[in-house]
Amino acid sequence: MTRTHVPVMLAEVLETLAPQDRGVYLDGTFGGGGYTGAILNQAGCTIWAIDRDPEAIARGAALASSFPGRLHLIEGRFGDLLDLLAERGVDGLDGVVLDLGVSSFQIDEAERGFSFRMDGPLDMRMGREGRSAADLVRELSADDLADLLYKFGEERQSRRIARAVVAARAVEPITTTAQLAGIIRGVLPPDRSGIDPATRSFQALRISVNDELGEIERALDQAARILRPGGRLVVVSFHSLEDRIVKRFMIDAAGQTASPSRHDPRGLLPTAEARFTMLTRKALRPGQPEIAANPRARSARLRALRRLDTEELAA
Repeated sequence: MTRTHVPVMLAEVLETLAPQDRGVYLDGTFGGGGYTGAILNQAGCTIWAIDRDPEAIARGAALASSFPGRLHLIEGRFGDLLDLLAERGVDGLDGVVLDLGVSSFQIDEAERGFSFRMDGPLDMRMGREGRSAADLVRELSADDLADLLYKFGEERQSRRIARAVVAARAVEPITTTAQLAGIIRGVLPPDRSGIDPATRSFQALRISVNDELGEIERALDQAARILRPGGRLVVVSFHSLEDRIVKRFMIDAAGQTASPSRHDPRGLLPTAEARFTMLTRKALRPGQPEIAANPRARSARLRALRRLDTEELAA
């Protein structure tokens, strides 16, 4: 079966990133290469592309051969982008784009264990290292598992699910996506919205397995530090936990954090100088035609910053 990768909000990403000839850009979440290919086609620029999945890097070889000398692929975590780029002599960027969604290639491969739509090993690792989702389901106590499901999946029935999982694993090991999804569906009624009852729990396990929120926080901080004056940071997120982190980071970077109460001693501290300006007053959303063509885009949010140049800082 031939699989295709559909980059979400591609037109909005290109317009906001505004790639220029001779610019140097980073695609921190290469995935299927949708953003990277479009950026390379739009401007005579150079792109460094990071992905922790060795399969994504292998797939990118064909795209790199189409743009000799302009696309450089790096296997690693985007939360380590400063070190990864420094090792290759890169100390400044004109733009960074981050797509925080799970790659469609990973979702559609049953053997990767990301989706409950197909039976496969309960893995969920974006790379090949660390504990899998099956390890967490086997090792965590009921309380710890419930806390994980609530924190990362915002699952209100986390304790009921955790108790069911602990009871089921006492009978036989839980090693497949179908097993886990079946256990969750057995204790939760169908959602009126049509969302599968296992959705939030699978999200929570995936986030925990890959330390996704920690990676996002590290990547945002490092991307901001490596941007040159005028450089742009464009981030597409897909659920509230991600978007909350991105929104808070960008508000702080742009100096738009609300002042503390006059009774709060933090109000006596000097205010940090804003070095960025918001390019998106509020998050951009995909249009209805895109959502109709690609339902995975429906929850996407795009936010962006631009680093101020010397004249703007002096003004």
